[in-house]
Amino acid sequence: MVTEVQTVETAWPALSSLVFVPHTESEYQRLVRLLDALIDLVGEDEDHPLASLMEVVGVLIEKYEDERVPEITAI
Repeated sequence: MVTEVQTVETAWPALSSLVFVPHTESEYQRLVRLLDALIDLVGEDEDHPLASLMEVVGVLIEKYEDERVPEITAI
């Protein structure tokens, strides 16, 4: 596990401005733009090297929406 953490420690500074938990609308919009770009690149190719990143970004967006975007209810 030490080797994996060292690898992440080396790579994280370059990635931390792209992959993060959004706390503001502007951060949320940045992640949405990233997800859109990933969808354009990855498509439905589950074997693409960035497919798991696309999934992680999607989960971060979903978490933000669940916490901050009100559900539409039937009137």
